[in-house]
Amino acid sequence: MSSSITELEHCATRVWVTGRIVFIELTDGRQIGFPAARFKLLSKASDEQLKNVTLRANGTALRWDELDEDISVSGVVEGHFQLPLPMAA
Repeated sequence: MSSSITELEHCATRVWVTGRIVFIELTDGRQIGFPAARFKLLSKASDEQLKNVTLRANGTALRWDELDEDISVSGVVEGHFQLPLPMAA
């Protein structure tokens, strides 16, 4: 049995930011959140810049136009982040 790339790609139906956490809701209903601190550009973004996120590419990518940052939904679901979790204070 073969699988096409589109079957392996995760898709989101919405994206939102609460505090410094970015949340996505997947087409299967799961909701996943990750700290902005896990990505270089997002970690330095203002709260307002962080909230200006949209879904692109039929729900397979997150886009921050002002920051010129794109993050794949599949990468988030699979736990591929640029930076380690911040150390607790």
